[in-house]
Amino acid sequence: MSKTSDSLSQLALRKFKKNFWGVLSFWLIVIIGMMSLFAYLIAPDNSQNANQMHLAIHSQRPGFKVQMLNIPSEIENQQSLASKLLFGTKHNSTEIPISKYTVQNDELLYTEYASDGLIGANKSINLDVFPNQDYKSYIKHKTFLFGTDKYGRDLLSRVLVGSRISFSIGFIAVFISLIIGIFFGSIAGYYGGKIDAFIMWIINVTWSIPTLLLVIAITLALGKGFWQVFIAVGLTMWVEVARVVRGQIISAKEMQYVTAARALGFNDYRIITKHILPNIMAPIIVISAANFAAAILIESGLSFLGIGAQPPMASWGAMIKDHYNYIILGKPYLALIPGICIMVLVMAFMLIGNALRDALDVKS
Repeated sequence: MSKTSDSLSQLALRKFKKNFWGVLSFWLIVIIGMMSLFAYLIAPDNSQNANQMHLAIHSQRPGFKVQMLNIPSEIENQQSLASKLLFGTKHNSTEIPISKYTVQNDELLYTEYASDGLIGANKSINLDVFPNQDYKSYIKHKTFLFGTDKYGRDLLSRVLVGSRISFSIGFIAVFISLIIGIFFGSIAGYYGGKIDAFIMWIINVTWSIPTLLLVIAITLALGKGFWQVFIAVGLTMWVEVARVVRGQIISAKEMQYVTAARALGFNDYRIITKHILPNIMAPIIVISAANFAAAILIESGLSFLGIGAQPPMASWGAMIKDHYNYIILGKPYLALIPGICIMVLVMAFMLIGNALRDALDVKS
């Protein structure tokens, strides 16, 4: 009969598995993460930033269907597979939504799609532009499951590609905050005295400034853009990590294993990194999950204000900004869909943070 491991990590894992909402949130985060990683493989519109615009079909409801004429280009696409996976496909062809078409005298006659009962323009194109004059393979019925935005872009594709921003801001901002927070918190907690007082003064000053205001100031100083937002959010979240690490180290440095390490002649760097930090990782992991959710909300707020990810880059916050006025115009889904995505992802990280807190609590 095999014995069950009684290590703290195994006990924590078993406790976490018993938490229904924690496990559900974990798999939800994994699924959303995989969808964001392979967004361009899943998205119906795999162009860069899912930015193919068709103004004729703007603001259409979910489930909207239309015939799409794809006019091929003579310019060959030289992109690699990795480039297509990471940045999307550079489309040289032209997509045109049409309502009907006929063929006469080696010409394709088509009527462009027009909404609101209007009749679109009639145009023609020579069949020679299609390889072997096989025009039928270039006319397909396209379904927009989430509808289209005000520029006629596929909303589902924009949501999938926009999830990359939320996941990226979470990982990078939390990584930056951990590096800075653990460094300053460790020094303040371990050495104490004037060093602790000085670092705590910096933490308190930073803490006193509203987070969103500080992020806006840093973003404006660094300039608008994708990476600037990541750095700005990370630089504002380190104070929480530093306070937690400082408090934990103040308690841990009086423990017997730290005294034994000092008696063996180990230097301060080894004592902090090899002995103290591994034993105080539980609260750091919990606060990292909470910071992940906070980073997503901050980025969404910045994008809504127009100083986050810049167009044509897809961002859930920017999508809400572009369409919030449609809530009173009878098309609320344009703003509600990205809003629900933000809510679900943030809720998942908050629930998994609570589950980790319960699982890593050795007193329970």
